[in-house]
Amino acid sequence: MRDLALIFVAALVAALGVGAVGALALRLLRGRSITVHIVVLLTVTVTAVVAGVVVVAEAMFLSAHDLEVVLITVAAAAVVSLAVGWLFGRRLAAAAIWADQARQRERRIEQGRRDLVAWVSHDLRTPLAGLRAMAEALEDRVVRDPGTVAEYHRRIRVETDRMTRLVDDLFELSRINAGALRLSMSAVPLGDVVSDALASAAPLAAARGIRLEAAESGWPTVLASEPELARVVGNLLLNAVRYTPEDGTVRVDAGQEADTAWLAVADTCGGIPEADLPRLFDVAFRGEPARTPGPGNGAVEGSGGLGLAIVRGLVEAHGGRVQVQNVADGCRFEIRLRTAGT
Repeated sequence: MRDLALIFVAALVAALGVGAVGALALRLLRGRSITVHIVVLLTVTVTAVVAGVVVVAEAMFLSAHDLEVVLITVAAAAVVSLAVGWLFGRRLAAAAIWADQARQRERRIEQGRRDLVAWVSHDLRTPLAGLRAMAEALEDRVVRDPGTVAEYHRRIRVETDRMTRLVDDLFELSRINAGALRLSMSAVPLGDVVSDALASAAPLAAARGIRLEAAESGWPTVLASEPELARVVGNLLLNAVRYTPEDGTVRVDAGQEADTAWLAVADTCGGIPEADLPRLFDVAFRGEPARTPGPGNGAVEGSGGLGLAIVRGLVEAHGGRVQVQNVADGCRFEIRLRTAGT
């Protein structure tokens, strides 16, 4: 019994020594990955076993051959333990990273949902209050002058159109976020889509005194769903027209690089604050100028700050990407899509 106690104490002392060194190593490596920590833990465990075996073997006066056999056995077990630990450590690390990314994504989605509800509530409350006031004035015959009545009718129609656009944007965005968007991919001439979008934006541009320009040739054919692509180009054009001051210019260009086609919409809005560029495609983000009513900032034709979020969602659904950057006298939005036949 006394011999067993001595063996236990000797092995314990050896293991504690190794454990102390391992604890110090873990402290020094506390900023490293989960895989590294697991491998270090397994190494400390195996080393502690080896140290205990060597100390006990020396105390028991084992022959060199017997000690070699024991150490080979322990080494084989150590190799298997370290290999398994490294493999599962990588899996645990990947799972931890995925879980952290999922939590961050969930927080972003929840914050975006709150922002969306706040913005939509604001954008619906204002026109609804105006519609109710004008409807009550017409119903109570407070307003009888034919010119004023006609103006009230016009404003009711304008506000109704505005809310209709907002509801349409919300529906499109919900389809994108829910993964319910189904694209019918085909070869789409980009020039035809741009031509239609320019024709739709022309009345608003003319009313604001803004020149619309486009390249005469060089339009590639892209692999896309035509209705969704038309919405992307239309949203970019309307956004540029709304934020460009009077006598400004909005220009559309396109080109092709290898198997990728690009389309750029540039305006003379004066540029976007650098701090706003990373958030420009976020849901309900419109930047400070859009929040302050005034000429030239798009407040009258506002769309709830969903247009660019829809652009990003539709472009990414096509497997493309969209980006924005400031240029000399304004900003430049660029989308990239696959060309037809690639």
